[in-house]
Amino acid sequence: MKIRCNIFFSVLLVLFGICRLAAQENSGFASLSQAKLEPYKMEVTYNKTTHLLFPSPIRYVDLGSENLIANKAEDVANVLRIKSSVRDFEEETNFSVITQDGKFYNFDVFYSSYPDTLNYDLLKLQRNQEKEYSTDVLFEELKGESSSLTELLIRTLYQLPKRTVKHIGSKSFGIQFLLKSLYVHEGKFYFIFQIKNKSSISFDVDFVTFKITDKKNLKRTAVQDKVLSPLRTYSPNPTVNYQSDGEFLYLIDQFTLLEDQVLEIDITEKAGGRHQKIKINNSDLIAAKVVKDLKLRLK
Repeated sequence: MKIRCNIFFSVLLVLFGICRLAAQENSGFASLSQAKLEPYKMEVTYNKTTHLLFPSPIRYVDLGSENLIANKAEDVANVLRIKSSVRDFEEETNFSVITQDGKFYNFDVFYSSYPDTLNYDLLKLQRNQEKEYSTDVLFEELKGESSSLTELLIRTLYQLPKRTVKHIGSKSFGIQFLLKSLYVHEGKFYFIFQIKNKSSISFDVDFVTFKITDKKNLKRTAVQDKVLSPLRTYSPNPTVNYQSDGEFLYLIDQFTLLEDQVLEIDITEKAGGRHQKIKINNSDLIAAKVVKDLKLRLK
């Protein structure tokens, strides 16, 4: 009888524990460990530099301690150089990186006199692996839209071969500057330009400016012009070689023009004078092609 009572109470204790566990699971609270973002593991040393190649330009870097020094490579927006600032530090440290496509990466760093690897190409990561080690961040200028989705859309539209605008362009000095296509999606314009270089020397793009001007006021000043700042620029190669073509894309917040206004787009040649200018009317803006049913290019 005593044995039966002990078994009975043991069963009650087990059932009570199960009920408490179920109540905790249904309480609406979740463990923060479920949001854990796994870090990359890497080694650095004092007398050699480690390079990390990211899939997109670097926007932010935060170092976990003074044992590390890092900076972006000159004229290369997606390469980070990092090394140890002291010899033989013992404690593990870390650093984090945010890239323009909205990805957040974090790294755990150890010191090694002889690192196995000095160069890392994050472009080679498979997407199912990348989900464990990086996550999306939302940039303020995109107004909450996914940065990685915007990046995919930019690359997809850039690779579309069809020219949808055929009446806007300029031509001089063997350079033809064309508005190839104009798309609109979620309150943003995607301007795709094309440069055709028929001359014998290359054309190096310095910068492109977007200005809303009054087409009736011929004596306007620069103060009267409203300059628009692009949210994103996609130009894999800013140099258009001789006897070849080049394209680039600009992302700008959606807008319209008044009846007496025009959008002027100026492209400036670096260390040269073959500048080009095109003008876009409000009728061209409102005729922008709406992005829908588009298959995004994941690579």
